Amino acid sequence: MLRRNLAFYLIFITTGFLVFSFSPSKAEDSQDPIKLTLHDWTGQLVTTNLMAEVLKKAGNNVELVQADYIAQFAGLKTGDLHVAMEIWETTGRDAMDEATATGNVENLGETGMMAIEEWWYPAYMKEKCPGLPNWEALNECAEAFSTPETAPKGRYVGGPVTWGGFDDERVEALELDYEVIHAGTDAALFAELESAYQRQAPVLLWVYSPHWAPSKYEGEWVEFPEYSAECYNDPSAGLNPDLAYDCGKPRGPIWKVAWSGVKDKWPGAHSIIQNFSINNEEMGAMISAIDLEGKKLEDVVMQWMSDNEDRWKAWIN
Repeated sequence: MLRRNLAFYLIFITTGFLVFSFSPSKAEDSQDPIKLTLHDWTGQLVTTNLMAEVLKKAGNNVELVQADYIAQFAGLKTGDLHVAMEIWETTGRDAMDEATATGNVENLGETGMMAIEEWWYPAYMKEKCPGLPNWEALNECAEAFSTPETAPKGRYVGGPVTWGGFDDERVEALELDYEVIHAGTDAALFAELESAYQRQAPVLLWVYSPHWAPSKYEGEWVEFPEYSAECYNDPSAGLNPDLAYDCGKPRGPIWKVAWSGVKDKWPGAHSIIQNFSINNEEMGAMISAIDLEGKKLEDVVMQWMSDNEDRWKAWIN
């Protein structure tokens, strides 16, 4: 999610990418296009394009639509959008639960990938802040993580604002002497890491898995107070009796969700999407091939389809 070719990918998958087939996956499946949402990180583009290719092999029509990660739920509720392939337990669970509670959105189960998203630092910063990974060491080392623009406060580089994550709220609730700087894009976030690591410069930022970064670079996630639903929803439940979000991010599955009308309009596709499963190692390898090796998204997707033909055919059957 360092994507020198991201602009090309988005053009490839959003411009004129309405695909028509002529033999539906099930006789009762509508031939109207199923609209799958695209976001702004490489792994999600891979997952969604894989799902699109399998649905096309099954005879469905597919349209890929660029959408905001959290705001997409408005379209999923109304049926203007149909399927979202990656809702992370770490950042999207609240929005997903609110949407499914309306009855207009359905949780189609886990993707097979497990999510971690948290504050991360490279191993060389441990020398300057030996109390890490305990979060309580952060204030003792704020100056070590500072820049001229934030000093004496430390600098934390968060993900794009659209990702959610409550980092600004966490800083306030845990009284951390840090300024949150949100990267504008996923590519900018990991360009920051690449640059800092090459210079052995101070850096503290949002890193997630599955992704290539925690495999390529030695480092650790900060250990915040353990997440609980109460910590996010009840200020009195955590360390700070007055503010919520005084804990770390949740960890857990990456989910597939759909407009509740999908099961009636495209029952064959509905079953295929439920069957879809891929693991962290596979996804990490594909992200690395695109972001680090410079391979084209469509080539990586088609290679996976070729290498796993028996597997995706079983999802259809």
